[in-house]
Amino acid sequence: MIKNVIGLVALSVVLLTSCGSKDEPKKNSPYVSPQKEEVKKETPKEEASSTEEVKPSERVALNNKGVGPIKSLSLDAEIDKEMAAKGAEVYKKMCTACHKPLKKFIGPAPKGILERRSPEWVMNMILDPEGMIEKDPLAKELLIEFNGSPMANQHLSEEEARAVLEYFRTL
Repeated sequence: MIKNVIGLVALSVVLLTSCGSKDEPKKNSPYVSPQKEEVKKETPKEEASSTEEVKPSERVALNNKGVGPIKSLSLDAEIDKEMAAKGAEVYKKMCTACHKPLKKFIGPAPKGILERRSPEWVMNMILDPEGMIEKDPLAKELLIEFNGSPMANQHLSEEEARAVLEYFRTL
């Protein structure tokens, strides 16, 4: 009986001294992988949350003009209301199956697009979505972000695409 009590006391002492804090695992413990411990040191939670990648649809890339026929485009300081109205008509007829003006749908919302993309990039995407997806890295990333749903080529004229762009300025 005394041997059993001494054995239990010894076992209790061993267990108590070998247990460490859950927050700080012992380096020599067989229950903690050294690789996991190293990863924790290299990427603390604070760093991981601050280095989250920005979605392509939210990324600002104003220097990218895209790939296509539009190489340079200047926008007047004042919005051309007549052109914007024509653009709204074209947008309603050709684009609303996939795009909602103010929220993400099948494709991204155009609201604020000119704060994130150059006018040339937007025009090139409207006029030649296949060429942009093939050659423009950002367009490729957007395709992935939007579940592989490519933008349909609506075969708009440059004038129609420019009117749609003007409409985007009113959103």
